[in-house]
This record gives sequence, C-alpha cells and structure tokens, in this order.
Amino acid sequence: MKHFKSISEFHAANGYPPLENPLLSLVMCQYRENCPLGNYEFTADFYIIAFKKLKAGNILYGRTKYDHENGSMIFARPRQIIEFRNLELEEDGFSIYIHEDLLDGHPLHEEIKKYGFFDYEANEALHLSPKEEQIVWDLFRKIETEYNNNQDEYSRDIMLTHIDSILKYAQRFYKRQFLNRTDLSGKTVSKFQKVLADYFKKDYLQTKGLPTVNAIASELHFSSRYLSDMLKQETGKTAIELIHVYLINEAKNLLKQDRNNVSEVAYTLGFENLPYFSRLFKKEVGVSPNQFKKQLAN
Repeated sequence: MKHFKSISEFHAANGYPPLENPLLSLVMCQYRENCPLGNYEFTADFYIIAFKKLKAGNILYGRTKYDHENGSMIFARPRQIIEFRNLELEEDGFSIYIHEDLLDGHPLHEEIKKYGFFDYEANEALHLSPKEEQIVWDLFRKIETEYNNNQDEYSRDIMLTHIDSILKYAQRFYKRQFLNRTDLSGKTVSKFQKVLADYFKKDYLQTKGLPTVNAIASELHFSSRYLSDMLKQETGKTAIELIHVYLINEAKNLLKQDRNNVSEVAYTLGFENLPYFSRLFKKEVGVSPNQFKKQLAN
C-alpha cells in the first residue's frame, strides 16, 4: 500500500500539474474524461473533500463501497485507507486535498475533528440536491480563485474559511439527508432498539459483555459515527447514551424484583465493574442503585 506524506507526492504519482501551494491542492475532473485518481490503495497525511458522481469505477474507504449511482460528496481523514479504481464521471467533479500542516495554528485545526462525517463509511456519502450542489460549487470556485491568485498573507485564512463553510454546509445537508432517510426507511431508533432487545434475548450479555455502538452499528450496516449522528438527529441522544438508557431501564426493572440485589443486577446486565454500574445508574436516575432499592421498600 502506498502512503503519501505530501500532496506533491500524490500529484506526481497521478500526473497532476505542480502545486500552487504545497499544503493544499484543488483538482478538477471533467466528466468527458477518465479521472486519473491512482487505481491503487493508499493512505495519506491529508484530508480529502470530493464531489463526484460516478458513471463507472469504484471508490472504497472504511469497509464499504461508495454508492456511485447517487453519491455526491465524500470526506476522508488522514491515514484512512482509500482505494480509487477506474473512475469515470457523470458530471464534472472536484477534489480538495488539505494537508494537516496547513491547519496548524488555525481554528479549523480543532474544528475539523468535530465533523463526524470524516468517520463515515463510503456508502454513507452525502447526496446533494441541485440547490445544495450549487452552494458547494460556488464555495469551491471562491477557493479556486484565491488559490490561483498571487497568494499572500491573507490567502490561507480566506481559503480555510471557505473550506470551513463547505464543512458547515455539509453538516447541515447531512441533517436533511438523515430526515429523508427516516422518511424512506423508517426511524433508525426503532431498528436500534430492536437490535438491543435481541442482544438481551440471545443472552449476549453473558457471552459478549455490554453491547457496544460498533456491534449494533455493524448489525444495522452503518458506521458507528453515522449511526450515532442519525440517532442524535432523531432522538437528541447519541448511540451510547441510548444504550445506557436501555441498560438502566432494564436495571430498574430487575431491582424492583425483591430477589435481586444490586451486585446481582449489575452482573446480570454484563457489568464487571460495580462502581461503574452505580455511577451510570445515578447519572441516569438521580439516585444510586442502593438508594433506588431502599425507596422501593418504603
């Protein structure tokens, strides 16, 4: 597997022209031509933001394949394994390559880590409406104009500001996509709760321990971050918060049964650490498990 420490190495490997800025690259792909993006598996020390509608070929990252029939925008973080194969576009597309070092000392250095879509799988690409496409293209053109001008002390901040705008719009557009997906496929939280219930019925608590976000996401064929973001949109709670709510509701039910003491309930629910169970219970209920048990006796 190839690893590119610099964007200039990546340009050289793909036959792109020399860079205007060693830490930032803008690449346009015309739909009439093959898009020369490697045809190999690679990792790199830069972020990738890309807008592409594929007629043929594959993009893979994470564990899944990019949905080329509908996919528009993809986001990849540094050192994520990516593979491009024989890409042909239906429409013009672009890629933005941002080296980590470009962000040093800029607010985007921390902000970019908060955008969960950099951890989504390839099949969770952002599908844009025509109006949304226009917004993204307008921002790209502004970056392109600044990039191709004689760059000065203001250029970096101006370009990063437009890149941050693309990311903020992507966050907004993903929320719209989550709502549309809910309309099309039913509420994710219902499916999430069913997988959790099955986890209990199959007695996985004893054999696999506490349910994890990764395990449930895998059952639902989502990445853990995409699942959590969808649930947050639907319920106001993340996946791990919903798991905790489910576990504590089960704990309350078991504690109401006289024969169960606190340590037995914790063990039954897969908690190996009793203090952790007690802290989590108090956080969700407002009192400790022992206090909850005493209140029931009064």
